Amino acid sequence: MSRSRSIGLVLAAVFASTGLPASDASAQGAPPAPPVQVASPLAKRITHWDEYTGRFEASDQVEVRARVSGFIDSVHFADGKLVQKGDLLFTIDQRPYRLAVDVARAEVARAKAQVELAQNEVDRAEGLTQNRTITARDVDQRRANLNSAVGSQQGAEANLKNAELNLEWTEVRAPLAGRISNRRVDPGNLIAGGQSGATLLTTIVAVDPIYFTFDVSEADFLRYSRLASLRENSGGEAGTPVEVRLSDETKWGRRGKVNFVDNAVNARSATIRGRAVFENKDQFLTPGVFGRLRFFAGEGDALLVPDTVISSDQANKVVMTVGPENKVVPKRVELGPISEGLRVIRSGLTVQDKVIIGGTANPMVRPGVAVTPQPGEIKVATTN
Repeated sequence: MSRSRSIGLVLAAVFASTGLPASDASAQGAPPAPPVQVASPLAKRITHWDEYTGRFEASDQVEVRARVSGFIDSVHFADGKLVQKGDLLFTIDQRPYRLAVDVARAEVARAKAQVELAQNEVDRAEGLTQNRTITARDVDQRRANLNSAVGSQQGAEANLKNAELNLEWTEVRAPLAGRISNRRVDPGNLIAGGQSGATLLTTIVAVDPIYFTFDVSEADFLRYSRLASLRENSGGEAGTPVEVRLSDETKWGRRGKVNFVDNAVNARSATIRGRAVFENKDQFLTPGVFGRLRFFAGEGDALLVPDTVISSDQANKVVMTVGPENKVVPKRVELGPISEGLRVIRSGLTVQDKVIIGGTANPMVRPGVAVTPQPGEIKVATTN
């Protein structure tokens, strides 16, 4: 008897003793279907929030420059500190400007003396005209001299005011309240003043209130315009309420309102610029810091799943589900924001789908593989 025939007889005898057909016996050696926990997406009515990334900006900013030239005599602030409007920041050497004021005052006194003399001449001439001892032409000439003297006095007084103003400008004061930068010029340096080419001394930014600027896509802007939730309030005091959080914050604890929407969509980026205003009494928010802004976009029904069940398939987001014959079926989804600790699914799932929420760590759980579904439940995050 051949060896293969002997092995066949032995196997037949084993199958006969177990009472199982050969095919079922072979199935007994296959690994069991891996267990997974499944649940239907949580259908819930939620508040929709649209989120955008942006950065804080100063509500007011000014470059401090001197209006007169001269040597810096002293600096009266500490770098980076808060200053109030009108605080003295720099003092320019005042001596030449005090001399200019003294000269202007002397010129005013001289002009007043000329006016007084010319007025006396006119009064005397008007008295002589009654006796016909002076001609009318002489009277007109003296009146012209008086008017000329008055004009000279007014010019001298204007020069005095200009000299006094220049003297006042030697004290460079804060034009607004806010946080000051470092000084750009030390005492002893000669600076240029005036309307053009003036030396930059420092900068001040107003941080209370503070602005937050962000860009809205053209599609979102059109949607908001149709809903009249943003455009109608773009310039009023009762703007659309918004919330913002910093990169290291998890809660939306800072509330403000939209106070500006730009007048045109950027043709290059297909976005439009918006701006919100926030109180910043503790001066914590700083211009230039990035943040995340959201504002109310209505209420509606949504499907929610845990954020942990979402995986990536190249450029697509995928959720694993259990389909017919208990086989794993991946479904591409469009994601929304986080709501109550769960991810909003905008499209790709239905309430009848069985989403795999547990067991995906098993390497055997992959698309097309049969699994053993076990019931689970998707719950919203609880807050203490």
